[in-house]
Amino acid sequence: MDRECVLILPRVCEVLAASGSSLPDDTSLEKLLDWFTTITQTGVSLLEACPCLLDFLSNIAFNSTSGPSILSFSLKLAGLIGASEDGFKVLEECSVLGLVFDPRHWQEAGLWEDPCLRIGWIQGLKTILQHSKALRFFVQAGLIEPLLHLQTDSSLFVASAANQMLAHVLLLCESLSSVGCNGTKERDLEQNSLSMETNQNSSGVITKALEYLNKCLVLKETSQLSQSQQILKLLTQLLVQVSTPLLDKLLLTVIDSVEELVTKSCSQLTLPLMDVVLAANSRLSDDHDPKQRIGRLLSLMLNRNNPVDVIQAAAAWLRSRQYDPVHTAHCARVLLLPLDIVTGISLLDENSTAEELRILMTEQLKSKTCFSMICVCLTNIPQITLLAPDCLPCPQRRIVSAVLSLLKLCCGDTSSSSAGCVGAFRFVTGSSKVQKCSMEALSALSKSPEVEILLPEVFKLLTEYLNSPSSDPSVLQKSYQALINWIGVCTDLSCITGLLREDLIQAVRKRACDMRWEARDSTVEFLGHLAELQSCRTSTGEEREPSNSLLGGCSFTVPLLKEALQDLESYVRASSISALGQTLTLSWQQGAALTQDQVEIVTRLQEILSQDSEGFARRAVVKYFIAWFSSCSSPTSCSLLVQSVPTVLSQGVADLDWEVKLHTLELAELLLDQAFPNPAPPHPYAMMSDQSHRSHTQDKESELLSSLNSLVDRGVISALFCFLVDCDRPVALKACQLLLKLRHTVCPLMVSAADTRVPCELPGWTWVHEIRKIQGVNKDPHTQEGSHIGFEARGEAVEESTSAEGDSVCVSVCEVLRSLDLDERLSILTQSSDHIYNSPLSLLQDIITASTANSHPNAEPGQEVIVDCY
Repeated sequence: MDRECVLILPRVCEVLAASGSSLPDDTSLEKLLDWFTTITQTGVSLLEACPCLLDFLSNIAFNSTSGPSILSFSLKLAGLIGASEDGFKVLEECSVLGLVFDPRHWQEAGLWEDPCLRIGWIQGLKTILQHSKALRFFVQAGLIEPLLHLQTDSSLFVASAANQMLAHVLLLCESLSSVGCNGTKERDLEQNSLSMETNQNSSGVITKALEYLNKCLVLKETSQLSQSQQILKLLTQLLVQVSTPLLDKLLLTVIDSVEELVTKSCSQLTLPLMDVVLAANSRLSDDHDPKQRIGRLLSLMLNRNNPVDVIQAAAAWLRSRQYDPVHTAHCARVLLLPLDIVTGISLLDENSTAEELRILMTEQLKSKTCFSMICVCLTNIPQITLLAPDCLPCPQRRIVSAVLSLLKLCCGDTSSSSAGCVGAFRFVTGSSKVQKCSMEALSALSKSPEVEILLPEVFKLLTEYLNSPSSDPSVLQKSYQALINWIGVCTDLSCITGLLREDLIQAVRKRACDMRWEARDSTVEFLGHLAELQSCRTSTGEEREPSNSLLGGCSFTVPLLKEALQDLESYVRASSISALGQTLTLSWQQGAALTQDQVEIVTRLQEILSQDSEGFARRAVVKYFIAWFSSCSSPTSCSLLVQSVPTVLSQGVADLDWEVKLHTLELAELLLDQAFPNPAPPHPYAMMSDQSHRSHTQDKESELLSSLNSLVDRGVISALFCFLVDCDRPVALKACQLLLKLRHTVCPLMVSAADTRVPCELPGWTWVHEIRKIQGVNKDPHTQEGSHIGFEARGEAVEESTSAEGDSVCVSVCEVLRSLDLDERLSILTQSSDHIYNSPLSLLQDIITASTANSHPNAEPGQEVIVDCY
């Protein structure tokens, strides 16, 4: 531990233990506890490293007048110290342990009612319960009773923590019992006695806990529903975690109560009960005694007469991914039944579902519960599509037809659902929630076998939705996504008639000018995604991109997207830039000649990068040029791209948004990789004369010099040096990594004075000043002594030049690369700022300062201390 921390810690303990003390920010206590935890994890004893902590805990135990947060912290700290057997012994000997973990002590002081204290008590106990001595203390102090009482605490946070604590206690008892049972004959009497005591303690705790769980499961009145839900949640957690012996004992204890709850058919308990039954079913093998009873409970849950309950239970079964062909087939039928009833499209055989359930569900669908039942059905269709064919009640294309029919009902079209449930129509008509769930189901069904035949029908309906004036923006977005999914899996678009294509073109044009920005944003995103889809066959038999086949390609999409660059909403501008990149990628890859539209787009993008007030659009611009450079078959042969890169780099350097700067560095990295590709390794047996070697080395130096000058001309080197001193750590870190990469590439080979004289101009002396701050040099850069960079750099490394825009600095690239200690800079940048601002010493100082300020209530406003927080 740091010596300064050791010296200041007693003062911190004194401040925290002071009567009536509290802190304005409790997070500092959490951070202090984290620091102590880190110390213990290294194997260091907290009491040996920080002896003052024992006095602190004693003061808190015997003089409990501090604030609740400090008392809670003290309980957690006591648990951390007592987690080791040596620390436990010290706390026990000085009577601290029994006092701080005695609930009656805090009740008498009137502090137990504060949830903060109860949380500290629970978490402190959970931490300390790591060994048999702690378990013995837990049993002898009678702490199981207050812990069980907290299982249904009025505070949800306390109850949740108590549930986790009880699970921890049971798992500890289980592990200690198994260790005790594995004793050997060689153990002495004392060890055997201790082992027997541990087993007795463990058995007693387990018995009490299981009896309590069983008692709490019995539902006597509706006011106990929340208690039953909490206990069922705990029971599920235990069933998942405990090992087989305790699992059997747990199930034998509670299964009667669970069965009683199942037979009561309480809707509020359907999901927690299903979680319990599913957890037990997944853990039990067929030879387990409780397996048959659990299977019977599962059948009861899945065959309830309450439609809402049985749908929730069926959905829970599918989510669990447990395999049982009978249950799975039954759940698929139950979940498809609402869709069958509402649309009138037969998805199930008449004998496949109980007639009573169909009648009850039909009545239920005529009420407001129709929304939830239909939506549960639709959200589980993706799971249903993954089932084996023998578990499905009908072909998947029929499910597609039913979803399409439901979407028509949502628009008020009942022509395809004449046999459907008329009473449900008024609930689904115009419901955007049902529409969105239907669209998501339709998207999932696009991957199903033998559904491609329905593409024209799907295409027609989705286009109608896109053209409908009543479609909500979120529904439009789902419609576009469904359309992309269906087009993406189809290998033949010849079934899409010219009329359907015209309808789509009309819809896209209309939505590109929609009053709602969300609709415009979804439209330009759709155009970008459509451009990325693979080629498919058309009616003429040729292979074409879907964008060309359906919309006419770039001649239609580029002008629309170009217009969207002027949109008032920054999200739409950003999406249109991304979509343009996706649309033009193919022409870049093919090396096609640039059109006038593309030239104008580049001009507009440079305006956005230099003038747009929103970061979203500026980030998208830089990513556009990254995509262009990456996709271009020959970047150097595209004059417009070559001309644009320096501008993009210089504007990226000047940007205030750190993500724009980071993307600019990605572009710079692409240019570096192009200039210095990874060389092929020499042949291991190649022979070369001295003259040939010198000639080869000279050629290599010449190539490197040429590439380095090219990077300087494009503004790459200037950008990297500027980003090295950027105030945003991720930006400076990336720049440092790239400069190291550059140094390793060029500096070892370029050794002659002529070669190292590659000048690079940087904007102003600010850069020199920042570099000197990095190096720790405090000389004035305008002096003669300060006209070079680095401790051993030559005088010509930095020169001042004057331009029309003001002072600038001309540096020698290789000299700067050699003189800067980039490795040290990298190690500093790799660390977060926490190692300075959130250090333990800083934390301890903040606590002292904050407590001092907090003790002066008459201080002027604005003078409060802000404590470091996570």
